[in-house]
Amino acid sequence: MNYNYVAIEGNIGSGKTTLAKMISNDFNARLILERFKDNSFLPKFYKDPEKYAFPLEMSFLADRFQQIKSEGSAPELFSSFTISDYFIDKSLIFAKNNLQKDEYILYSRLFEIINLSLPKPELIVYLYNSVENVLNNIKHRGRSYEQDIKFDYLDNIQKGYLDYFKHLTNSRILIIDTRNIDFVENRSDYKKLITAINKDFAKGIHRITFL
Repeated sequence: MNYNYVAIEGNIGSGKTTLAKMISNDFNARLILERFKDNSFLPKFYKDPEKYAFPLEMSFLADRFQQIKSEGSAPELFSSFTISDYFIDKSLIFAKNNLQKDEYILYSRLFEIINLSLPKPELIVYLYNSVENVLNNIKHRGRSYEQDIKFDYLDNIQKGYLDYFKHLTNSRILIIDTRNIDFVENRSDYKKLITAINKDFAKGIHRITFL
């Protein structure tokens, strides 16, 4: 890989964790996975978003900070690079969508304070897919608390990511259109995706569509 630290991002159900695991296995990479299963606020949030949005976002922020600070900064003798299935800035994207305005202002102030001390990925890979496809993926993987996620919520999250990327002028961002590929079942598609990720991109937004 041309990078020491790559973050895979995408909407809920886009396959970011699956891809991060595949890359870690194939390239002997240190793997950092978001620990959403341990978050007791997540099922509560989907049932009552207005009540549980702020504690959910705060708990995710605290856990992401702790994980990246400890795992992302520690040396790893037997790994060639680090691959993660999230980057810390997703905290702002979800918070902006889920919180009230005054809550978001407070949240973003806290985020800016803790973000200063964290290592940053050299490349952010965003797996773009249609909202219809990620809804199908969510239903297929069968997590009970996710089954009532609405189209509009996922659409807003996707728009939030793409809008946020426009302001990250000092980062390398690769947006890969995955609507017509299957990198899990089709090895050829996976190899195309790896080739795209492994390019030496300049800073800014780069988009790749596989026809």
